[in-house]
Amino acid sequence: MFSWANKDTRRKKEPELFQTVSEGLRKLYTHKLLPLEETYRFHDFHSPALEDADFHNNPMVLLVGQYSTGKTTFIRHLIEQDFPGMRIGPEPTTDSFIAVMHGPVEGVMPGNALVVDPKKPFRKLSAFGNAFLNRFMCAQLPNPVLESISIIDTPGILSGEKQRISRGYDFAAVLEWFAERVDRIILLFDAHKLDISDEFSDVIKALKNHEDKIRVVLNKADQIETQQLMRVYGALMWSLGKIINTPEVVRVYIGSFWSHPLLIPDNRKLFEAEEQDLFKDIQSLPRNAALRKLNDLIKRARLAKVHAYIISALKKEMPNVFGKENKKKELINNLHEIYLKIEKEHQISPGDFPNIKKMQEILMTQDFAKFQSVKPKLLDAVDDMLASDIAKLMVLVRQEESQMTNQVVKGGAFEGTMNGPFGHGYGEGAGEGIDDFEWVVGKDKPTYDEIFFTLSPVNGKITGASAKKEMVKSKLPNTVLGKIWKLADVDKDGFLDDEEFALANHLIKIKLEGHELPADLPSHLVPPSKRRGE
Repeated sequence: MFSWANKDTRRKKEPELFQTVSEGLRKLYTHKLLPLEETYRFHDFHSPALEDADFHNNPMVLLVGQYSTGKTTFIRHLIEQDFPGMRIGPEPTTDSFIAVMHGPVEGVMPGNALVVDPKKPFRKLSAFGNAFLNRFMCAQLPNPVLESISIIDTPGILSGEKQRISRGYDFAAVLEWFAERVDRIILLFDAHKLDISDEFSDVIKALKNHEDKIRVVLNKADQIETQQLMRVYGALMWSLGKIINTPEVVRVYIGSFWSHPLLIPDNRKLFEAEEQDLFKDIQSLPRNAALRKLNDLIKRARLAKVHAYIISALKKEMPNVFGKENKKKELINNLHEIYLKIEKEHQISPGDFPNIKKMQEILMTQDFAKFQSVKPKLLDAVDDMLASDIAKLMVLVRQEESQMTNQVVKGGAFEGTMNGPFGHGYGEGAGEGIDDFEWVVGKDKPTYDEIFFTLSPVNGKITGASAKKEMVKSKLPNTVLGKIWKLADVDKDGFLDDEEFALANHLIKIKLEGHELPADLPSHLVPPSKRRGE
């Protein structure tokens, strides 16, 4: 007997049921929603069944865009290191879905192995077949950013003649599968080319009902002048308005999301503010993950209820013996009338109904004789879940959020925007001079000292604001300069003395020469006056 058959018994068990939000959602889904989905073949029409990993995995960010919009470079910018399987170039290079996730050892797991791993939330992707699985992999690496979030890189969306080449799998359907399960969808556009291809338009439409997760990034914006950038921004908003049908204007972040110097630095302050806003949004994902999963389960339950009404209505109209095939065709052709009838009878919003064309296509392959009639107990259980259980879980969501005030995405590019004058909060080249007895920065220090003393030091130190005015002349983005500030402010007092200022300029020079910055300041770069025991 189902657990909801005796409401008094269920209420006594509630404290055990709602130990955590994730566990509560999993149990509600398994005991109340899944029986309805299985009875009315929900998984054949809409989405595979959810598994344990769907409730317990890290928040995921899905990157979508046409080729050469900088998706892979964007990931590399966030995590500040290469990841297995990455390729960057002007033509379509990423032809696979790559799940970039945390792992103790760097390596790649191919798609066929990935979909049989119960600890990964990808098992149901096996339904898309080998053509897709051969284009799916997981890149695992030890990285602090990936301890909090996972990032899904996608193949560049094709345009023009390239759209005619078949991928061999339903690309839009795969993206729709991910859209249901991720916490954030980032659409990337190149400021140079805004043509939204037919395939890209289809993809955006496949993200329907997930508009609340979508953020738009207008990338490579440092490569065009301000006036042209305004025109491009306006054109993008107009194009998106025709595809994304929401009353709210979609949020567009403007910037240049990589660690190279800005080509045209005129809009530096704008890029700084936009990047900070986007980073704050991404950093909040772990704290808001439980609420997102709760919201997605509610949306799924509403769709499952409507689906059950549709299937039972079709079952009711079917004859018992003769003329089944003709009646089936008639019902499919007149599906819109069934929608209207259900809408009025059960007071359901039109927006809760599935896409009618897609529904008609799938119904053509279904055996209506196997459909189930209305089962009030199953529908009552879902109604009870939505009316009662979800309200109790919301209390637990707020409790968990209040306990996670300090849980944000850390590491990588986020470090440069955490503290100090470059943020909202705060390699190879660094190895130079490691074997030298003298401080390697010292040879250029006289040049840096001349600049230092023009910045009006007080008690031998300059403020973060003074240092920032000088450091931004390098045209390096704030994430990089923020990291340099953190390394150079050795004594962490929020000021730079002459040695620390020289060190900051040395690190800028290292970066401009194409080298990576060290995660921590190597001992040979520590200014002589800051070395212990000296």
